[in-house]
Amino acid sequence: MNNNILYRLDWWLILVYFLLVSFGIVNVYSATFNETLNGIFDISQPVGKQIFFLIFSLFVGLIILFINSKFFEQFATLGYLISMLLLAGLFLFGKTVSGATSWYNIAGLSLQPSELAKLTTALMIASLLSKFQSDLSTIPTLFKIGGYLFLPFILIVLQPDPGSALVFGSFFYPLFREGLNYVYMIIFFSILALFFVTLSFPIGIVIGIISLVIFLLYFILKNLNPKIKNWPFILSLILSIGFSFSVDYIFNNVFEQRHRDRINIVMGKEVDTQGVGYNINQSKIAIGSGGLKGKGFLEGTQTKGDFVPEQHTDYIFSTIGEEWGFRGSFFVILLFCLLIFRIIYQAEKQTNKFRRIYSYGVAGLIFTHFLINIGMSLGMVPTIGIPLPFVSYGGSSILAFSTMIFIHLNFDANRLNDW
Repeated sequence: MNNNILYRLDWWLILVYFLLVSFGIVNVYSATFNETLNGIFDISQPVGKQIFFLIFSLFVGLIILFINSKFFEQFATLGYLISMLLLAGLFLFGKTVSGATSWYNIAGLSLQPSELAKLTTALMIASLLSKFQSDLSTIPTLFKIGGYLFLPFILIVLQPDPGSALVFGSFFYPLFREGLNYVYMIIFFSILALFFVTLSFPIGIVIGIISLVIFLLYFILKNLNPKIKNWPFILSLILSIGFSFSVDYIFNNVFEQRHRDRINIVMGKEVDTQGVGYNINQSKIAIGSGGLKGKGFLEGTQTKGDFVPEQHTDYIFSTIGEEWGFRGSFFVILLFCLLIFRIIYQAEKQTNKFRRIYSYGVAGLIFTHFLINIGMSLGMVPTIGIPLPFVSYGGSSILAFSTMIFIHLNFDANRLNDW
């Protein structure tokens, strides 16, 4: 076997990565183009900063490829602690933008430590899970893992940046891969579905739906297994109805008004094309106007008219939809699918548990960002302000996600030999 790491790299994954970051720079350029731009390397403009951070990310990535793979497992705890300190330090030294204290301003460049926290938490969870030999569903194990996830979650929520905090739920993907009972996933999605059903229908209808669903489940499972006990179904019925009665209180007293407005708009309960719903409405117009082929590079009227706020960051997909049309949008979605499946495919080849779990964590993070960001642009999920990895403008984001990819490449290239 050739010991040269260049022969062992996953060049298909690298190709997909470069296609995404290149397409991202093209669309950041288009979304921020103006007559004062002095070339794509103009560091005072978003596209110049994006290229700077990409070059820096590639430099960091090159170093990562030649680091001993065992270093990352040894560094996991220290890296996690550093990122938590950086998150806590925001409350003293952070820069407030749009009401959120989520950035450090260093020499004119803004750095967002929550992006670093995603990377270090992926390493920490991998380190933690790789040491467990017992069932992941035991209460002490779940509390320990939950503690490591809750700390960055609460520090980011307090900034406040709930969108970035929610992304840490992605780490349940590797948990399920490593044996966490799928009943927890069923419970989570059932609660989520019940929440939105309760917001959409009168409580009497909701109770009827709950009773019918639980009765059908009981009937089907009882036929499959006559010895199944009755009390779990009775308890589920009582808890579900109790939760339904609490939904209105939670929605009106726990959520902020802006969150309530965004949820109502997505659910179709409110139509506000000039207020809170302006961003989503303009994004949908931009994407829809692109048609099959798109209007062409730098030819998007919505993009050139600055109708979509934050178009180069949270709503970059609207630029893609308008200027590159359905074909360009499909191409980006296809690239993300290839990237995620390639990471998972290579992760399954790993003989090292720590590396496999880490790669699953990275795939989960990319998938969650991809799903929510495009969902926001299409008006399918509420706006929570997270970037499209490798494509949206953001130095911290491209650095963090590129670092994640290069660590995965290191692990994959060295899966057959621990040096």
